[in-house]
Amino acid sequence: MSDLEAPLCPKRKKIWVDYFVNFRWIIVIFVVLPISFTLYFLTYLGDLKSEWKSYKTRQKEHDENVKKVVKRLKQRNPSKDGLVCTARKPWIAVGMRNVDYKRARHFEVDLSAFRNVLEIDKERMIARCEPLVNMGQISRVTVPMNLALAVVAELDDLTVGGLINGYGIEGSSHKYGLFSDTVVAYEIVLADGTLVRATRDNEYSDLFHAIPWSQGTLGLLVAAEIKLIPVKEYMKLTYEPVVGNLKELAQGYIDSFAPRDGDQDNDDKVPDFVETMIYNQTEAVCMSGRYASKEEAKLKGNKINSVGWWFKPWFYQHAQTALKKGKFIEYIPTREYYHRHTRCLYWEGKLILPFADQCWFRFLFGWLMPPKVSLLKATQGEAIRNYYHEMHVIQDMLVPLYKVGDALEWVHREMEVYPIWLCPHKLFKLPVKTMVYPEPGFELQRRQGDTQTAQMYTDVGVYYAPGPVLRGEVFDGAGAVREMENWLIENHGFQPQYAVSELSEKNFWRMFDAGLYEQCRKKYGAVGTFMSVYYKSKKGRKTEKEVQEAEQAHLETAYAEVDQPVD
Repeated sequence: MSDLEAPLCPKRKKIWVDYFVNFRWIIVIFVVLPISFTLYFLTYLGDLKSEWKSYKTRQKEHDENVKKVVKRLKQRNPSKDGLVCTARKPWIAVGMRNVDYKRARHFEVDLSAFRNVLEIDKERMIARCEPLVNMGQISRVTVPMNLALAVVAELDDLTVGGLINGYGIEGSSHKYGLFSDTVVAYEIVLADGTLVRATRDNEYSDLFHAIPWSQGTLGLLVAAEIKLIPVKEYMKLTYEPVVGNLKELAQGYIDSFAPRDGDQDNDDKVPDFVETMIYNQTEAVCMSGRYASKEEAKLKGNKINSVGWWFKPWFYQHAQTALKKGKFIEYIPTREYYHRHTRCLYWEGKLILPFADQCWFRFLFGWLMPPKVSLLKATQGEAIRNYYHEMHVIQDMLVPLYKVGDALEWVHREMEVYPIWLCPHKLFKLPVKTMVYPEPGFELQRRQGDTQTAQMYTDVGVYYAPGPVLRGEVFDGAGAVREMENWLIENHGFQPQYAVSELSEKNFWRMFDAGLYEQCRKKYGAVGTFMSVYYKSKKGRKTEKEVQEAEQAHLETAYAEVDQPVD
């Protein structure tokens, strides 16, 4: 059947929510942006106040706050009180998944004071941070020292605790893995109030490997020691346009950082930073970066682009210019490069404020950007929240590198969302099988990007309104997400749980491995104190009955297969 003969997609009948969403920019401009700017400024002042304190003073305050957490946990009566949650309000989380479990009965523990950088150890190359330290705060401290976390997530508001307990990635993850892979030690308060320090080779090594992706359901994280790396003042960034079909775009992306001879650990052949943006089904721009000194950046003929200024074009639109003018190179101040997507929230800012990318708005009001995600969530009611769940996609698909082309074709066919963000990351082969793990026997295949110790994966970031929604056609958002989750399960992929999930409990444990997680839940007393990770991730309101059932705990997880440690 030709395209002309193909049946037209039915149009969706507009309802009142459509009109409210179309004019939501009024609330964003006059309410959300001013409050966001004020909160950002107050947070900045708080960070400065913290930085003025000596490390000794910060450590003393930290010890006192840990004692308060321990005392609070010991006040809990398991027979009367609900499961333990942090006292943070449900809408404050940066992720798009609404924290519905807090709407049911629960026992709150306040961690709001844990927002200090406790130590920068230049000898051990370690940053010791509390869980509410965010990426903007830590990069402001370390970059002037020519140091940085090995993985610095792009958005300023993302916190250490969220990136560890949940999911964190950046353009350097093809070298260092996910954010949690760069952690050297966790300081955790267990269900009984015991404070432990877990490392990969001490008596709590099982807990160390189980913490990532656990969503804080094994204990309360109060500090983490994170790997630092030396950096230079600038990022030398190369923009390379790629044209072709989706499979050819995927191969161009792979070639931008993965040597075809398999020499993936050779720093001379592999750039420091990598990302690709797919703008439509035939055009993409691959970006690769290497750290550069200020002396190199200021050499005659080199172009310096300070992308952090409020009036500058949004980064994804600036990168798109490579499709017209061809390959080009420029130097970006390192910290500004780290947070290049903050001001426009990747490209979500275009939906929130359709005219915010225009020159006049950037110049006059760009300094107010971005709106805080938490405030955007706080100013939407149930109807708007449900609308976005159905008519909008914010999902990350973690897939093996060699399946990126297939993933792009699936997204185009089922969702038709553009732009698409591609960012590679190593998925390490560990001594134990964790919730996320590489394909068995991957090291025997030696596909492009893989090494003996890690399989290369890619985050396929799908963030925007689907094509059918933009055309006014019928679109089943929940159904599309379910199909995406099924595709991931069939292709050994993973779905970060910051997003809205449609997974049933059975499919959740088909996607993730529960063996080590459930062992640690029982061993460290989390059962009956902290809710299970599926329960926290489950979509929809949690009833009192569900809370009670969760308190009874899954001593045996119905769908979990406890596997032996990987050789």
